[in-house]
Amino acid sequence: MTVSMGLSGPDRDLAARARVFTERYLLPYEQECEDNGGLSDESLTKIRSATIAHGFNAINHAVEDGGQGFDLFQQVLVQEQMGKATGALWDVVWRPALPLSRCTPAQRDIYLRPACRGERRDCYAITEADAGSDPRMVATTATADGDGYVINGEKWHVTAGDVADFMLVHAHVDGDPARATVFIVDMDTPGVSVLATPRYMHTFVFEHPRIALNEVWVSKEQVLGEIGEGYELTKQWFVEERLMIGARTVGAAIRALELSARFAGMRKAFGKRILEHQGVGFMLADMAAEIMAAKSLLYRVAWEAARGEASRSAVHHMAAVVKLVCSETAGRVIDRAVQIHGGRGYMREQPVERLWRELRVDRIWEGTSEIQRAIIVGELYKRGPELFTSWPVA
Repeated sequence: MTVSMGLSGPDRDLAARARVFTERYLLPYEQECEDNGGLSDESLTKIRSATIAHGFNAINHAVEDGGQGFDLFQQVLVQEQMGKATGALWDVVWRPALPLSRCTPAQRDIYLRPACRGERRDCYAITEADAGSDPRMVATTATADGDGYVINGEKWHVTAGDVADFMLVHAHVDGDPARATVFIVDMDTPGVSVLATPRYMHTFVFEHPRIALNEVWVSKEQVLGEIGEGYELTKQWFVEERLMIGARTVGAAIRALELSARFAGMRKAFGKRILEHQGVGFMLADMAAEIMAAKSLLYRVAWEAARGEASRSAVHHMAAVVKLVCSETAGRVIDRAVQIHGGRGYMREQPVERLWRELRVDRIWEGTSEIQRAIIVGELYKRGPELFTSWPVA
């Protein structure tokens, strides 16, 4: 029996559209973002208008909520292309947090649908000074108070916290980790304040501020999902984000290979193109081989997840493999790209230099590489290697 492994016509068209969008509406703004540490309001408006016009807003949410209704595989196709842009310009193209799909009808009208249309912006607040990859260590509390809750805590590295007008706060009700809950908190709620906006190694179009919640009162209507469902919702968010990190890092690695092959094909040393010297040629070969392997894994997992061919638990473990393999592959690829470019590769005006700084965080956020390994070995201990060695997943 012959099994087709190619993209369908619509999926090929979607990937092509995402590539054209990236080349026309993201790449031209890279240098502005690098030079100014962000984009002007005019530039942001142009990208946001193009996002709506080309149908790339809220690709992960249902059409009835104002999204595009793309499945996980289609989202990967889009994110792969957008991941080629430096300055994290892919984040201008908004993709509201997946747990917002658990909104009540009233919450959908207030938060989800406006966020899908680009009228509002969310951010996810999990990490703290003493809690990162292990959400059980979260110290932020939500104490019952009349018809609502009083939230106290401090969140770190809140990506896009400078442009968001509401955030999803992971907190423990009455300080009990077993009652972890996600709350929707408007940024203008009394008691919410930005403590600091740290500088990071990469240039990111938005910021990652530290945010304090001091006696922040929210109503019961601002609970997302159910009390005690926080870990499940946050894990759901982690799984999707890990797959999207896999897609973006593959896209970034592909761009690094393309730029390196082009440079090595023009640059000459000792009478021939440096591409023809084994020292450079073999680096390019390793880059190409590793990208091929990582992309094959990414597509396989996203395909199976999108079609329900793997259980939720299996997708959780496979997403860990995707993030680990793709992010670490991209790290090796971009390091070689900088080496191939020589002194030029160390200049901030070069995309490979910017990618080198930006790809480093992909082995840290949304769960470090070590956490991904812990997830994988946990599955090995419980059920053996079959999940990772069989295809398709049973």
